[in-house]
Amino acid sequence: MATPGKAARNNRSAVNGAALLTSRDNRWLKEFRMALRGGLPTEDGFVGVEGVRLVEEALRSGCRIRAVLFSESGERHHERLASLIDRPEIAFPVLRTTDRLFEGLADTEHPQGVAALVHPREATFDDFVRAPLSACAPLLVLLAGVQDPGNVGTILRTAAAFGATGAATAASGISGTANPFSPKALRASAGAALHLPILAGMSLSILLAQLKVAGVRTLASSVHEKAAPLAPDVGILDVGARFSASPSGDAAPLLLAPWEVDWCQPVALLVGNEGAGLPEEVERSADARVRIPMAGGVESLNAAAAAAVVFYEAARQRNSIRASNIQESVAARPPKTPDAVQPPKTPDAVWPPKNT
Repeated sequence: MATPGKAARNNRSAVNGAALLTSRDNRWLKEFRMALRGGLPTEDGFVGVEGVRLVEEALRSGCRIRAVLFSESGERHHERLASLIDRPEIAFPVLRTTDRLFEGLADTEHPQGVAALVHPREATFDDFVRAPLSACAPLLVLLAGVQDPGNVGTILRTAAAFGATGAATAASGISGTANPFSPKALRASAGAALHLPILAGMSLSILLAQLKVAGVRTLASSVHEKAAPLAPDVGILDVGARFSASPSGDAAPLLLAPWEVDWCQPVALLVGNEGAGLPEEVERSADARVRIPMAGGVESLNAAAAAAVVFYEAARQRNSIRASNIQESVAARPPKTPDAVQPPKTPDAVWPPKNT
């Protein structure tokens, strides 16, 4: 019987030459069954991903891979993944099993016959709040009590698509947040959960305190009130200043529409439970609240749809300011002449640009 230790020492096996795993009690198949159908990580913290596109994302993510498994019919996908599986710098076994046994461990109704055991990247709080050089500031999403793994995965996919730099999950009141690395959440995220720095299972109170110390403003998605429209002469930079002013005493934080927030400052968006939203005490502890104005007769959007609207506005602002800075930099650049003395280089533009 093949064991993980022996298979690892054998390094990569060409899928067509690997021995066929035919026992339901094989240790490898037990691990895949636990991670996929059971939705639980292995003893070493590896999670299961299934389907050719998700396995491909896992192989591209830079996360550690424990093994890749093909069914007999799934071997048709080997050619597509060959350049990622057969790289000389990586070492993990490529396994084969029967279609019947693969169906018994798969989490999907019609499996494609390819799966992998992947170790999600380990993120620290510093990783979570650190923004890449291409971003004007950290843009974070904090899921507090989002119970449906499909919603969790969809929100992470949407956030990553619109430039979020990190994510965290935490319980809220009596509502826990679904594991972002469960098979259903990973499928809904289309692999985004393997690329974003994610803090999973944090204490909400501790995380909010750490964000405050780090200078990250918290913006609570609200389902309790309607956002009042601003006066026509109030611009986004004015609102940014108001957003930076924390409420005092028991006053409720400022309630804003998504386009009334300055998204080029460090911001963490809090998304609450699908039905109840965020607890009132969490909303009151936030620096500001955000609500999407909607036509009459529509009470609310679901958590994933609301997050998409808010993050689209964040991306619109962040991309437009970045483009504006690039245009200003190009316009200010002196023409190049052979004999001209070049001026000394100046630091890059400060993000976000100062209000003039």
